[in-house]
Amino acid sequence: MAAHKDYYEILGVSRTATEEEIKSAYRKLAMKYHPDRNQGNKEAEEKFKEIAEAYEVLSNPEKRRLYDQYGHEGLKGAAGGFDFTDFHDPFSIFEEVFGDIFGTRTRSRRGGRRQERGQDLQIRLKLTLEEIHTGARKKIKLNKLVRCDTCRGSGQKVGSQPRVCPTCNGTGEIRQVTQSIFGRFVNVSTCPQCRGEGQIISDPCPTCRGEGRIRADETIEINIPPGVSTGNYLTLQGKGHVGPRGGPAGDLIVVIEEKSHPLFTRHGNDVIYDLYLSFPQAALGADVEIPTLELDEDGQDLPEDNIQRYRRVKIHVPPGTQPGKVFRIRGKGLPELNGYRRGDLLVQVKIWVPTKLSPREKELLEELSDLENLKPPKKGKSFFQKFKEAFNI
Repeated sequence: MAAHKDYYEILGVSRTATEEEIKSAYRKLAMKYHPDRNQGNKEAEEKFKEIAEAYEVLSNPEKRRLYDQYGHEGLKGAAGGFDFTDFHDPFSIFEEVFGDIFGTRTRSRRGGRRQERGQDLQIRLKLTLEEIHTGARKKIKLNKLVRCDTCRGSGQKVGSQPRVCPTCNGTGEIRQVTQSIFGRFVNVSTCPQCRGEGQIISDPCPTCRGEGRIRADETIEINIPPGVSTGNYLTLQGKGHVGPRGGPAGDLIVVIEEKSHPLFTRHGNDVIYDLYLSFPQAALGADVEIPTLELDEDGQDLPEDNIQRYRRVKIHVPPGTQPGKVFRIRGKGLPELNGYRRGDLLVQVKIWVPTKLSPREKELLEELSDLENLKPPKKGKSFFQKFKEAFNI
């Protein structure tokens, strides 16, 4: 297939096409160009592969998002280190959509027997705001089905050989022919004895008992790009459960969850920090230090609620600053996922009101409360009050 041919153009759909429109376009074209309908036609076979590749990308929300944003380079790992260019067999994609309507021809093209794909595995990965800010490399231990090393995934005891299924004679399927006034019909179904594999384990492996896989722990390293948020997910192909008896592995779906933070609140790519000031600081003005999401080298072992853990910037709070005032520190927020922009750090002013006062403090505050400039301004009369006074109501 041409390296940079437009997937939307291949399927003949618009860039705003829905999932159903993409699937419908694939079904129409796949039936038209299937090699079993175009035997000996190399162009049709290449077109069939081309259509399958386009459908695999556009029917997967994560792959489609990367393709829309970065084109083919995005699928090669330019947007976070994940390579999505390892495409599935076009015939297996066809079977997932249609079922095995062409029988042995479809299966024989994949090696003469059907191999069951392993199940996908989904995990939830919690990240701190600091990890989201910089990106992270995480090692995760998974308990999953892996290939049996004793039999190398065959399910057969070492030194023995499987035997041909007597029910389907090694084809992996049962064909039933019926005759009607409209002609002869062939119904093809998966062989119930060998489950489509075409062979039967004659002497099962003692370790996996003929499954070709066992449950074990496996450590996987995941690269998380900066800027992810709750609900984003990463698909690691082939990192799920391995299929039985040499079947391909499913995928690992990593769903991102964002941990709450004691100092910062996320709002899109902006980060909000509540700055508590005393009344004298707000009235007289002050220079204060504001923590950012960048960790300080000397404070990385401190708890998250300690501002000494973070690199800080100074801002000037002018005299007479009111509660609710927001100062914007540009470029100190979170990075845009797979982009170049950064959000801002929004510093929201709040007034700290003490809950306990010493007798002297209480005395001083009572003196201040009588000063005219420290009293809130009186509101003017409302329209209805003025209306009542004008008409003596």
